Amino acid sequence: MSRYEADGVPVPLVLYVRLRVKPECTQAWLDAVHAIADAMSREDSFLSCDLHRDAQDPNLFTLYERWAEPDVETFLARQDKPYRREYEAKLPALLQGPREPQVLVPLAQWGRQP
Repeated sequence: MSRYEADGVPVPLVLYVRLRVKPECTQAWLDAVHAIADAMSREDSFLSCDLHRDAQDPNLFTLYERWAEPDVETFLARQDKPYRREYEAKLPALLQGPREPQVLVPLAQWGRQP
């Protein structure tokens, strides 16, 4: 059973990660994040990942990830994969500082299909 629930119904694990990329490393980081997102998308518990760039700060990016995992601990225990280690090894040279991850609990969703 999921630790994260809304009205008693399990909800996905949602991660919101802010990253400040070095200006001279933007393309290298975009290449790396596309590669890791492609690899993540093949994981059984992967639901989705959205990549955004800040409209005011071209070096600020966010990842909004949704996973079918019961909690952060389970998610982290399953993340020791070669593709993740490769991405993690590149980050110090590409980022201005540490990532800023947050765990979000979905409460409601609105929208319409295009």
